[in-house]
Amino acid sequence: MLAATLTASATVITSPSGNLRLNVDVDTSGAPFYTLDYKGKQLVEKSLLGIKSDETDFTQGFAIAGTDTTTVDRSWQPVWGEYSDVRDHFRELAVKLKAANPDREMTVRFRLFDDGLGFRYEFPVQPKNNYQTVRDEVTEFNFADNHNLYCIPGDYDTDEYLWSKTTFTQLPQAMKSYRRHSEAQRADGTSIQTPMLIKTTGDKPVYVNIHEAALKGYPAMLLDVDTAAYDMKTRLVPDRLGVAAYLQLPFNTPWRTLIVSDDARDILASQLIYNLNDPCAIEDTSWIKPQKFVGVWWEMFVGNNRTWAYSNDWLAKPGVTDYSKLESNGHHPANTENVKKYIDFAAKHGIDGVLVEGWNEGWEDWASYRKNRQFLFDKPYPDFDVEELRDYAKEKGVKIIMHHETAANAADYALQLDRAFQYMKDNNYDAVKTGYVGAIIPRSEHHTSQWMVDHVLDVAKRAADYQIMVDSHEAPRPTGLCRTWPNWLAQESARGGEFESMGGNPPSHTCILPFTRLKGGPMDYTPGLFETRLETYGEGKKSQAGSTLVRQLALYLTMPSPLQMACDLPENYERFPDAFKFIEDVPVDWSYSKYLEAEPYEYITVARRDKHSDDWYVGAITDDKARNANIDFSFLPAGVKYEATIYEDAKDADWKTNPQAYKIRKISVTNKTKLKQRLAPGGGVAIRLVPRK
Repeated sequence: MLAATLTASATVITSPSGNLRLNVDVDTSGAPFYTLDYKGKQLVEKSLLGIKSDETDFTQGFAIAGTDTTTVDRSWQPVWGEYSDVRDHFRELAVKLKAANPDREMTVRFRLFDDGLGFRYEFPVQPKNNYQTVRDEVTEFNFADNHNLYCIPGDYDTDEYLWSKTTFTQLPQAMKSYRRHSEAQRADGTSIQTPMLIKTTGDKPVYVNIHEAALKGYPAMLLDVDTAAYDMKTRLVPDRLGVAAYLQLPFNTPWRTLIVSDDARDILASQLIYNLNDPCAIEDTSWIKPQKFVGVWWEMFVGNNRTWAYSNDWLAKPGVTDYSKLESNGHHPANTENVKKYIDFAAKHGIDGVLVEGWNEGWEDWASYRKNRQFLFDKPYPDFDVEELRDYAKEKGVKIIMHHETAANAADYALQLDRAFQYMKDNNYDAVKTGYVGAIIPRSEHHTSQWMVDHVLDVAKRAADYQIMVDSHEAPRPTGLCRTWPNWLAQESARGGEFESMGGNPPSHTCILPFTRLKGGPMDYTPGLFETRLETYGEGKKSQAGSTLVRQLALYLTMPSPLQMACDLPENYERFPDAFKFIEDVPVDWSYSKYLEAEPYEYITVARRDKHSDDWYVGAITDDKARNANIDFSFLPAGVKYEATIYEDAKDADWKTNPQAYKIRKISVTNKTKLKQRLAPGGGVAIRLVPRK
């Protein structure tokens, strides 16, 4: 990469601390570019900016027509999250670019925080061509050395991959191990998704998370990597006609983001992506309730004979439309009596909700791979009594969580939304898990194309009209929009806990997700798995989770989410009631968080303070190597003694050979206590700290 030569028109700003320095200029062809320095050394080399459409080239021929700068220092209060107060402190530079022949203009707005950079393109009304058919974005992130990369393949339709730790030059080889799902994954293995993480080479590495914020009205981005030059260029997810976005000006793109620090803990703590999103758009948020839940879900994964569908007669009798005339297959767990057992369990243990998957008509239609793939979201199966369960759950003080699997027929779901949400309200549901498994309908779209980006946001907005909370699966990767729409509690958008039944997730998996996927928003990872060996069910499955039992407790801290599932079967929790006590107690909403130790792909240790009490919680996890977590309790207030209940791996615990070996002990700690806590291979520790009266 050629060094950038700054001209007299160049503009420079520094972050509030002075650690980051941004340079913006145009080259001899009028192409805008930026460079970024960190602590006096160039981190991002000359990187081009701009967008191309069929109608207008916004990539060259520009001159800097003016700049505006400002400094902002403010704070805001999330409805839920890792912190009760978030500081939003940045220096802003707006660079106005103009070009002639043809006349065109755009503004690139940069916000430089102490922990990184965000920038976006702003297109005012043009002298001509205010309807733009976008094909390409030339935004670059260019580096000087063969840095370490933590990434997954570029894909238009799925995020459900294990992560690779590789380098620029080794990237093609690393990507060869992945099965190609779509044309997005280039044959040469040089396309990756965001969010991704870079760890620079050298004695004092710098960590860089690259992603985007406030994705709306625009497709998600991938990164095409030049493995020889160590450069990355944005590629927008197109529709199947090759068009990335149809824009009507004026329009602002999503923010492109770089979270930067030489301390890995700062990457985890960063709120930069949330800061770049609009404030909360919901006036009254009192109905938004962070919660834990159990559900009719895991038994369909662990049991070969349990099904989401009600009947096996459907394929043999395709003309039958009345489910009451079909015979039950006898293996349908979403039935009234079974759901009552989950409600009883939730009520007994103080769990807020019960999710039920497979309750409604349409699963047989999906299984037959018919072209329409239509679910009905106000039509329960004959063995699922909505009214009886509604009243039973209310009597027990438990909420039932609705499930809307669309089989990726998003177009049909959009038509049913109002009817589906009204049906929920009529039957006392105030949260829904949505799903988009399969090839998207409209068939011209992908899971992360512009149309789907708009669809999932519209679902969250319309759900807010009905005071309904949303947990979306198989949706575009989150970009902090949950700040604006806090009823959007969580998403999947990554390889989650369900894959413990499909080959398992290695211990390193949850040691990299908080550095990458979770920077855009909380994940419904579904922790809490106590029976980690599926062969114990005797139904032919051999999968094993990459985790000890105690590590599953720690995930409630290291994978923060306002919506946390206790994913295992109630009978497995009843075998380990003392360990399940931690899941009963652990909050899902926090007033403050402090990351104590962290290294991507290897280990994380974090402390969090409950938003509604003076209790603190500590969680630590490790990869497949045993290690000591060094827990310094100096975050506790001075002069206060705490009783610490420690849930720890037993001495002989190991995720492969002895995953359920654990101990529980109590000690007294103060802010002067330092604890060296052993973590088993694939293990962890979970600690509850209660102030002594």
